[in-house]
Formats: sequence, C-alpha cells, structure tokens
Amino acid sequence: MKMLIFGATGRVGQVLSHAAGEAGWELLTPSRGQCNLLHPTEVADYVLNSDAAAVVNCAAMARLEECEDEALNAHLVNAVSPAHMALACRHTGARFIHLSTDYVLEGKRPGLKDETTRCKPVNTYGMSKLEGECEVAETNDEALILRVSWVCGNPQRPGFVESSLQRALDGAPLAAVADQYSLPTHARDIARVILNMTPLNVTGVWHLTSTGEPVSRLRCVQIALEHAVTLGVLRETPPVDAQRLREVKFFRALRPVHTAMDNRKLQELGVIMPGVEECIRRAVENFFGHCA
Repeated sequence: MKMLIFGATGRVGQVLSHAAGEAGWELLTPSRGQCNLLHPTEVADYVLNSDAAAVVNCAAMARLEECEDEALNAHLVNAVSPAHMALACRHTGARFIHLSTDYVLEGKRPGLKDETTRCKPVNTYGMSKLEGECEVAETNDEALILRVSWVCGNPQRPGFVESSLQRALDGAPLAAVADQYSLPTHARDIARVILNMTPLNVTGVWHLTSTGEPVSRLRCVQIALEHAVTLGVLRETPPVDAQRLREVKFFRALRPVHTAMDNRKLQELGVIMPGVEECIRRAVENFFGHCA
C-alpha cells in the first residue's frame, strides 16, 4: 500500500518516512518542486492522482516570525492546502492524518489542556494551524488530527534540545526560556502513533505528547545536559542562562506560555507515551548516536 507524506524532509516527516518504509509502506514523498503547498489545487490534484491508501500531512510553515511577515502564505500552507488534502482524501477514500500544534491554545492558564479546551491562538502561526484543523475536520469527518508539541529526537532536523546539546559540545554559552511551559514529543513516538492509528477507526483531534506535568524549555535543556553527563559525553553540566520570553530580542511574534497537553485520551486508547524525562533522554541518545 502507498503512503503519501507531505513534509517528508522535516523534523517529523523524515522520521515517519523511515519508519513507514520499514513497516512495508510504499512511499510517496513529493518535494516542494513536485507539489507546492502554496498552490492548493496542485496539492489536491497530487493526492487525487497518487493512488495512496494513507495521506499524512507533516508539512507546515512553522517559523513564527516568518508567519507574521507572510500571513497569506501561512494561511495557504497551514490551512488551505490541508483542507484540499482532506477533501481529496474524502473522494479517494484514503486515510487522512494531519499534524497540528499546541500553539492553537491560548496558553494563559497553567496546567494540562485536554482536547475540549477552548482554542484561542495568540499569533499568526497558531491562528493558521487552528484554521487548518477546523477546515480539515469540516471537509473530511473521517480525518485524524494529531496535536504535537516541542518535537525532539531527530538529530538531522534539530529542535531546541539538540541545538543546546550542540552548543554545549562546542563550549558556547547556553540560554533557554524559563517561563514557557509545555511537554516535549519525540519524533519517533509521533511516527509510531501515526502508523498504529492509521488503520484504526478513530477521528477528530488527539493530543500526542509525552506524559507528565508541564516543564519549561529551560528544564528540558537541563534534563538533556544532565543525561549527556551521565552518558559521559560531557564532563560536567554547563550553566544555562534562564531567559524570560519578553527578554528574547529576536522574538517578535507572541508566544503562548502554558500549552502543555493532556494525552489521557490517547492513553485510554491503549497508546503508551513516555514520561518527559524518558522522552528527552531518548532524544539525547539519538543525538549522540548520530554524532558518533
């Protein structure tokens, strides 16, 4: 069977492509030149002609400042094209899975948010992703929407955890935001859950993240550095400067503060997700295995 993956070279898509190939799927992984998400009708035509049994959208315009500067493009890539994918899948009968983000949440109040929590994004990226969720759900009521957060675990497409580890190896100063809270998600867990949920008759929005209480970006980096010391890669845990969101000069777009998601619904389905520290430790091991 064929699986069509949009965004196959990204942080999640790259890992999913590898896992799906190992699971026996025949893969279609169009490049931007082959199928540009700025042209939604082109995207729909690609899906219609793909003969894919499953279509997974891992693609997104995700740089927050870029989304603020190019709001129309963010709307096309994050909302209109996914809606066209969903509609095309409704016509072909293909399973459609769409990745979204914790940034659809307003993030004013601490604590875990479940799938019924009201969404009120604070920036263009979050608004476009929420619009994408709504358009996908309205267009194809059999679609599966998975919200992920703070993705780590792919050394070839580093997130803030891997970037901090590299800076530590280079002896560079370290800093991390101490007043933004969520939960990390390992890219391999995302791929695992996608492959497990593809044949299931489940639809709608699901929170796909690690298990535990909300942590700051600073704490995630500290856990990663501590494990690097345990592995013997670093001699000692380097200091990390605690930053406040408002102090980061190159952040022009607003960031939500409290977006940690409750994955209880997923676990009730029988899908086991790792705890926060296990998730980060595995990301560290992936990173240094890659470096080796």
